[in-house]
Amino acid sequence: MRDIVFARGSAWIPKVIRENGGLKLMLGAGADANHEPRTFTFAIGEAHLTVIREDLARHLLLWSAVIPLCDATGTRGRLDEDAAVALLDPVLLAPPADVDALFRRIRWDEGRLIAHGADIDSLQRGQVHAAMRSATESADGKRVQEHHADRRRAERGTVLGPLDTAVLRYTGQYLHGSTIPKRTPGAVEPALLPQVMRVIATAEQACAGMRIGLDPRRGKRATDKRDWDRMAKAVDAAVRRAHPRLVDEAVRTVSFLMCSEAAHRSRNTPVEDDEDAADFGGSGRKTALLFTDDKGVGKKWRSDRSRTATAEFWDFVGDRSAADNEVFTIEDEEMGEGIQLHFYADSLARITTVREGSAGSEPEYRVEYALVDGMAGYRTLVAAFARGGCTALGRHGPWMSDVAEFERARRRRRDAGPTAR
Repeated sequence: MRDIVFARGSAWIPKVIRENGGLKLMLGAGADANHEPRTFTFAIGEAHLTVIREDLARHLLLWSAVIPLCDATGTRGRLDEDAAVALLDPVLLAPPADVDALFRRIRWDEGRLIAHGADIDSLQRGQVHAAMRSATESADGKRVQEHHADRRRAERGTVLGPLDTAVLRYTGQYLHGSTIPKRTPGAVEPALLPQVMRVIATAEQACAGMRIGLDPRRGKRATDKRDWDRMAKAVDAAVRRAHPRLVDEAVRTVSFLMCSEAAHRSRNTPVEDDEDAADFGGSGRKTALLFTDDKGVGKKWRSDRSRTATAEFWDFVGDRSAADNEVFTIEDEEMGEGIQLHFYADSLARITTVREGSAGSEPEYRVEYALVDGMAGYRTLVAAFARGGCTALGRHGPWMSDVAEFERARRRRRDAGPTAR
């Protein structure tokens, strides 16, 4: 038979129960093999119950001291009840100085005390009893997260000023710098909000007119890394110049905000018509094309479709591109010409038929290679071919028919630095 003798408002704070005629402290801690909380009990006396009833601070201190013993049991071990009982008098009945001395010798759960309002500065000075003067029954998990975030910054040597903190709170990245930033003006102290908005305005002006396009080579919703880096660099330079006292973390969070918003716009905007971006010249817009990948999968496009050739081709790439599928071909079978994109090598080949095969002879092709400058370069070349065929590609060279010469050019660019693929 188990009866609850005393419990506080929070369901997680240990309860006092009466079981088989004796008093016990009952708490949930750790998890079993199914990730369900484990429950532990150990015996206490009437004097301990009296303190637990009357002194919230001592109750929470006992909880903090016992949790490491529970965690040490793993998913199925037994609680060291002797060790737990040995904590009762030193935590609940000893003078404050002795309590502080005990907590300097044992493992204890600092986060639990911080969540329940403990003064962090006092905890760090080893004055745990005095720190609990501000204790509350209700817990604030966010307070613990902020403490851990501040500790990580201190370990990196980062000291935040009021404006740095306000900027990080505005973007929602004060706790976790890897989360997608957003605009949360309500999280900023009203007195600091105008300064934060000046920082944001500086960033917006720096990237006005810039965009982050999609990169189908990485999937249908992936964005162009080169565009991202270009925008981040522009924002970073402008913010540092206008607000030189901001720490690196604050500057990065503003750049991250601008870039993530631009990427979101691209993902939620219909694919642009690359073919109408410029007059590419050549023999005229294509009316029928065949797209194929390195796995032999093909897709036909005709001009009577509602979507342009470039839109459908990049959609095809987004569906099919993978680490082992990085070669894509666009072919105009009627004209006997096509292009082959080599994503793994940042290059493209244009292929034209010199002589048709006849009487059992193989056709003769002219193959010319060019280096491609990132995703923007691929978009330009694909759009040029769709608008004007191989003739329209001439201005986008140099084109090399000698494979050895092309490989030398590719190695020279590779050695000069990594490409933004």
